[in-house]
Amino acid sequence: MAIFFRPRGWHVRAFAPRLCAMAAAVLLAGCAQLAAPPYAADYEALDRLEATRPGMVAVAKVQPTAPNDKINSLSLRRAKLLSPSGTFAQYLEDALMRDLGEISAYDPKAPTRIAARILVNELDLGVINGTGRMDVEVVVTRANAQRLRKTYRGEIAFDSSYANIVAVPAGQAAYPRLVRALLRQVYADPQFIAAIAP
Repeated sequence: MAIFFRPRGWHVRAFAPRLCAMAAAVLLAGCAQLAAPPYAADYEALDRLEATRPGMVAVAKVQPTAPNDKINSLSLRRAKLLSPSGTFAQYLEDALMRDLGEISAYDPKAPTRIAARILVNELDLGVINGTGRMDVEVVVTRANAQRLRKTYRGEIAFDSSYANIVAVPAGQAAYPRLVRALLRQVYADPQFIAAIAP
C-alpha cells in the first residue's frame, strides 16, 4: 500500500509566483502546452471526513480514460492545459486515493468501492474574472450492491485578465482549486458519508 505524507501548511499558492513566471515564459516562447499544478488536499475537509470514522474504501478507475475525450482536454485561450497524470480523469483518481490515504481510509482491496465519471471539466478565462466548473457522478458500491449514485458540482472563481500573459497562468494555477472544490462537496455530503461508513 502506498504511504502518503501529510505536509500541513503547504499550499499551491506558495508556488504561484513560480508558476506565473514559467507560464509567462512559455507563452512568450510560443509554446501552447502547460501542465496543471499538482493536487493539494483540503485538510479541513479531510479532518471533518476523518471525524466521521469512514470505513476502508477502494477507488475504481475514474472515467473517461480516453486521452482524446473532451473531458481530458482543457484550453486556456491559445494554450492547452495538460494533466501531469496523463488525463484529468487520472488526476481526479490520484486526488481521491491520496485524500483517502491521508485519513487511513484507502485500501485497494476494500469491498466498498468509489467509482467516478467526470461529466463537466471546464475553465473559462474571462477578461476580468475567470471561472471553473467540474461535475462528477459518484457511485459507491459495497459487495456489488449500490449504496450511492449522485452527481456533485465544484465551482470556483479567480482573477483573470484580457492579457493572456496574466489570464493563462491564473487559469493554470486554478485547476487544483477546482478539484478541491469538487471533492469538498463530496466529502461533506451526509449521503456520501453514510455510503462509505463501515
